[in-house]
Amino acid sequence: MPVQCSNCVQRRAVLKRPKTGHSLCKDCFFWAFEEEIHQTIVSAGLFNRGETVAIGASGGKDSTVLAHVMKVLNERYDYGLNLLLLSVDEGITGYRDDSLETVKRNQQQYELPLKIVAYEELYGWTMDAIVKQVGLKNNCTFCGVFRRQALDRGAVMLKVDKICTGHNADDVAETVLMNVLRGDIARLRRCTSISTASDGEGAIPRCKPLKYAYEKEIVLYAYFKKLDYFSTECIYSPNAYRGHARAFLKDLESIRPSSIIDVIHSGETLSIKEGVKMPVQGTCSRCGYISSQALCKSCVLLEGLNRGLPKLGIGKHHRLHGKILAQEPLTEQEEKKLKAVDF
Repeated sequence: MPVQCSNCVQRRAVLKRPKTGHSLCKDCFFWAFEEEIHQTIVSAGLFNRGETVAIGASGGKDSTVLAHVMKVLNERYDYGLNLLLLSVDEGITGYRDDSLETVKRNQQQYELPLKIVAYEELYGWTMDAIVKQVGLKNNCTFCGVFRRQALDRGAVMLKVDKICTGHNADDVAETVLMNVLRGDIARLRRCTSISTASDGEGAIPRCKPLKYAYEKEIVLYAYFKKLDYFSTECIYSPNAYRGHARAFLKDLESIRPSSIIDVIHSGETLSIKEGVKMPVQGTCSRCGYISSQALCKSCVLLEGLNRGLPKLGIGKHHRLHGKILAQEPLTEQEEKKLKAVDF
């Protein structure tokens, strides 16, 4: 027997919401999904009228849904925002070049300006070239660090006021679990923030309008809206540490659907006991980017690549930062130690 929509009680339900368990028709699901994101934006005060906001666009489901919903809500509720698309080309043949074609189609579909910044232009390296040097074990470290900075650099070029990214509830919960498992108190403290900024020079605030949106519901929204998105996983990410946290979270969700939100709320309410030393954010001595060390992670990774010592940026080698800043060569013993690090 057909199930009626539990909201309007007029049309047949086409889906059961993973987040709430409600059976809804397409129109009621669209409205509920969009309204929840609107409430997230309003309650957190994410934007101010007249701001220019860059939407991080990868061509994937999250950023495509984010771009679509931001455009819809901006018009429906008259946010008064100037929206732009900002993409990063990591230089991954057969993956990023294809997904960027999707972004270019989104640009036409949503009638939003698009800016693409490339690793090769910013750093002189592509991810294809980096993987040839470092292999598949720690390549995501390089990509994640470079992408974060590339987004900021692109945002500075566009002179935007804020960047919004497509991080969803699953992403945030995974990050909480990863930081707990790694004992990374500093990141654990800020990873659940819906809006992050820094006092560092040139820092542009970032926000996550999809913070409480389940990944499954994002997929359903994109499917029923027939949105144009790229669904292939990155060819270099099968060994990513995040994958283990994701698998664990999916197991939890299958037993208890509220696990995702529960993990997020746990992360939000964690407090750090007195006396725990936290890193103080400053700026990188070389590039001026945000950093708690003399050199930011991006500069250390780049220095390692350029010196033919890619392991320089993996692990803790802060004692070598002085030499890097002074452009001094490493001793034979220091190089030997770096080459012995298990990649």
